[in-house]
Amino acid sequence: MGQPIIQIADILKGAGKKVQLIYAFNGSGKTRLSREFKKLIAPKAPDPEQQAEDIKILYYNAFTEDLFYWDNDLDADSDRKLKIQPNNFTNWVLREQGQDRNIVENFQLLTNDKLTPQFNEEFTEVRFSFERGNEGDKEFVKISKGEESCFIWSVFFSLMEQVVSVLNIAEKENRETDQYDKLEYIFIDDPVSSLDDTHLIELAVNISELIKSSTSDLKFIITTHNPLFYNVLFNEFNRVKKTKKCLLEKLNDGTFSLSELGNDSPFSYHLFLFAELEKAIQSQQVR
Repeated sequence: MGQPIIQIADILKGAGKKVQLIYAFNGSGKTRLSREFKKLIAPKAPDPEQQAEDIKILYYNAFTEDLFYWDNDLDADSDRKLKIQPNNFTNWVLREQGQDRNIVENFQLLTNDKLTPQFNEEFTEVRFSFERGNEGDKEFVKISKGEESCFIWSVFFSLMEQVVSVLNIAEKENRETDQYDKLEYIFIDDPVSSLDDTHLIELAVNISELIKSSTSDLKFIITTHNPLFYNVLFNEFNRVKKTKKCLLEKLNDGTFSLSELGNDSPFSYHLFLFAELEKAIQSQQVR
């Protein structure tokens, strides 16, 4: 028997697991689940300033990507830029935390080390150019949809790296900031499914390594429709205590089902191949 999506969110909240990894087909309600979970953990406060101070959850989903949109300079066709819709999240990451350099590094790891994002001073737009080692005029390019997704994910991942680093310091008075002290969850919904297989595996390995390095009480929920991404994470978290792996399904009557998976991946016929690819990528990172 199915349940409303809010009850599925409540199940996730009550699980008490460090990591919850959820596979679901497209259209099964992953993004809705992330929104309902956010409302459950952090209902909107009547005072916006209090809402900004009491951050209990960070989440990445399709709504995160909507904060970024293109100005294609249709008149001159030369100054193409990605506009950033300022809100609490973008202001926090870019202005307050100064994560722009880390964002560039993470973006280039997933794309091309010559493709360089350049923020304006207000952090309201970013231009992209290829660094060619000369001082000539730079040509600003419109990057692909996949590269755009990588950039937006890099914004979130850079913040996630800082969060884990700060919260790994047990004594609150020794932390560089107290902005994360009340943070309970990080919810990730299908970060970059447009990557090629090699970079998708690298992304999954990076996420899993960061989560495994977390020593605080921070909890992580990851949802995806991508079998490769799911299987790599499944393999990476197999030996992590307090990990729950589930299948989310939308039933014909509009309700939802969340069933726990055992120790065997639903895509185990590819598990060996994925594991070998992971080893190859990790060996390159060590070098």
